Amino acid sequence: MPKHTPQTISGERIPEPRVTFTAIWLVFLWVGLPILIIGGLLDLAVQLIFGVCTGLWCVAG
Repeated sequence: MPKHTPQTISGERIPEPRVTFTAIWLVFLWVGLPILIIGGLLDLAVQLIFGVCTGLWCVAG
């Protein structure tokens, strides 16, 4: 990403955009957590329907 001159408003320099802890946390809540929950429920459904364990708990146990 090319560097450019910092923007100013009324002579005050605007800070560059950056990734914050809150942004990381929200991405985890909105993307990661639903994927983990849906994946776990699908693994449980396959185990109950077909009798084949495909979840991580099978590998660990």
